[in-house]
Amino acid sequence: MDQVRGSQSIVFAETPYIVSAASVAGSKEAEGPLGKFFDMTSQDDQFGEKTWEEAESTMQKEACVLALGKARIKAKEVRFLFGGDLLRQGIATSLGVEALQIPMFGLFGACSTSGEALALCAMSAAAGYGKYMLGVTSSHFGSAEKEFRFPLGYANQRPLSAQWTVTGSGAFVVGMRESGVKIRGVTVGKIVDYGLKDSQNMGACMAPAAMDTIIRNFEDLGVGPDDYDRIVTGDLGYIGQSILFDLVKGKGYDIRKKHLDCGMTIFDQETQDTHSGGSGCGCAAVTLASFVLPKIESGEWKRVLFVPTGALMSTVSYNEGASVPGIAHGIVLEHNDVPESETL
Repeated sequence: MDQVRGSQSIVFAETPYIVSAASVAGSKEAEGPLGKFFDMTSQDDQFGEKTWEEAESTMQKEACVLALGKARIKAKEVRFLFGGDLLRQGIATSLGVEALQIPMFGLFGACSTSGEALALCAMSAAAGYGKYMLGVTSSHFGSAEKEFRFPLGYANQRPLSAQWTVTGSGAFVVGMRESGVKIRGVTVGKIVDYGLKDSQNMGACMAPAAMDTIIRNFEDLGVGPDDYDRIVTGDLGYIGQSILFDLVKGKGYDIRKKHLDCGMTIFDQETQDTHSGGSGCGCAAVTLASFVLPKIESGEWKRVLFVPTGALMSTVSYNEGASVPGIAHGIVLEHNDVPESETL
């Protein structure tokens, strides 16, 4: 029987697996440090479509099809799809996966959505609700700037604290079929709000939520930084990372030697002019699919705490002067050969 640990965590008695993963990314991402690892990239960031929003839907569809192909299963074999994006009413997801005709739950966790999707996929698979689940998320620089900030044609100045929304989509097939990476457990995040209102400094807004989930994971599971090969946050960027280190240290832990941030990894800060780093639902998803999972599958990393982070804002809340709450979800990923004696 699965174990409920502490106040926010679950450790699976029979572990679900990430059966396959796929990543689709745009031209700027293809030029970055992870470019060679993506399954599909396009020099046309509209992916042959007429609008940014349609391009994002196309990325989701392609990522799902690639993940299904890698798993060697058909869409009709997937019991539930958990998907989300940054746009109003989740239109990138609903239009992107429509053709697959998989029963769907639409999610919104901002940039933490890949963690939310993986947690729900794992919980559903472990509960026996179906043989396979599919999780997918996406973001697009053009559609995100259009909705949350300024039209690209406006050519506004971006502050150094700003992050560059990743054009990309990651999809994951999760099931009880054995593979190289298992989902050992999850720590579901809660909303954390330090009262920050600067939507151009999302790293600062999300860092408290990342800290909260990481500390809760440690306390719920009775572990610490040394029990993980890497603690991977979603997209705190350079500013958010510094804040996270200070907040975690205030709780008595030092994660500096174990930390990796997807927003700092996907772009080259020196040559790509992305200021504080990458962000967006696609940031953590494509970095996990293309870079993190292969390292776990190969055994280079035995156990990873994946903590994508989200800034829960909207154009409405911003225009009304509300603060920007954060949320982060923790997914414990293990190499398949980790001995039972070393599991959580």
